[in-house]
Amino acid sequence: MDRPIRVLAKAVRTRVKRGWLRDLLHGVPIGEPLHPSMASVTLGCWTSAALLDAAGGDPRAARLLLATGIAGALPTAAAGLTDWSSLHLEQQRVGFVHMAGNLTALGLFSASLMLRLKGHERPGKILSFTGLGVGMLGAYLGGHLAYRQAAGPNHAPQVAHLVPLGWHDLCPLKDLPDGRPVARRLGYIQLFVLRRGEAVTVLADHCPHLAGPLHQGRLVMENGEACVVCPWHGSTFRLDDGSVRHGPATAPAPMFETRIRRDGTIQVRPMT
Repeated sequence: MDRPIRVLAKAVRTRVKRGWLRDLLHGVPIGEPLHPSMASVTLGCWTSAALLDAAGGDPRAARLLLATGIAGALPTAAAGLTDWSSLHLEQQRVGFVHMAGNLTALGLFSASLMLRLKGHERPGKILSFTGLGVGMLGAYLGGHLAYRQAAGPNHAPQVAHLVPLGWHDLCPLKDLPDGRPVARRLGYIQLFVLRRGEAVTVLADHCPHLAGPLHQGRLVMENGEACVVCPWHGSTFRLDDGSVRHGPATAPAPMFETRIRRDGTIQVRPMT
């Protein structure tokens, strides 16, 4: 499956270019991935329709639920495809089968709705139950992708609970290159450190998207604001506060307060 996966992923990235639409589909404006919540609504509608069928409920209500789920499937798929295009290949393989299962379920539910509208309730119900089974398989693979393969969680959680309270010595200011980010360690936590003159910016080094090394990223200006771009998938973070400017990341990069002692030693503590 690797060849069609690469072709499709490249096509999605080419078609949905970096900008407001891609950020919207990733969920950057709400600070959470958009696809899981939309998928819950779609699958919830289809599950509810199947339960109504099993209980002998109002056929009109079942048709309404089917239609709502079908209408929601298109933006759900768009958000999912956009997220999927920025994953590692191992994750994309599972996501590809997840997508194929969900498209099959969409076809079955759409056919069910068409049959019901023509008055063929019994075969429509059979297709709904079949679609629900396929949809549950797709949901299982989505859960495997998110929880076993960690395709959705924040890979740079807040680190305040990992660092003791108070200020901690990091390194001498003179040891840092000016204008070029480097990695430094605070205990077992790796940090992104950027010196700009006498000012020092310190972030957690792992990108929240898939733990890419931010210190290897490019420094850019976005609307007059200094940012760093993750070298793996292009997530962009403001250096002033670690907030997300562009996805696929939706969670901010954890930031550390800094100060410089009289002897030139940089001290840091997590922002809470």
